[in-house]
Amino acid sequence: VTVAESGGGSVRAGGSLRLSCTVSGFTFADSDMAWYRQIPGSECEMVSSIRTDGTTYYLDDVKGRFTVSQDDAQPKMYLQMDTMKPEDKAVYYCVPLPPQPLFAASCAKLSNALDAWGPRTLVTVSA
Repeated sequence: VTVAESGGGSVRAGGSLRLSCTVSGFTFADSDMAWYRQIPGSECEMVSSIRTDGTTYYLDDVKGRFTVSQDDAQPKMYLQMDTMKPEDKAVYYCVPLPPQPLFAASCAKLSNALDAWGPRTLVTVSA
């Protein structure tokens, strides 16, 4: 079971990036998925999730700006990030959605608890 993120990079405030997540060893039909990020000096936070029934969740700070989607045929998950802000600067992870008690867990606890924890992708947003 593996995940791998890509698509990070540098962008100016107001710009856009699309992150991709490639999975192997499981399918989106079997697993709810999530995007987490770790802002410098802070702990992990769930940015978005998408469940097998299509239900989505977004962190308040990204609502209206970020969009999560999946391509089951690939299989890949995406995070389209528009109208980006300097405070979106972080490393981003795609992961299987953890059990609810771990939604707000630290990065260390999440990486130990989840079967798949990717190499992450860095996003930088300049003012």
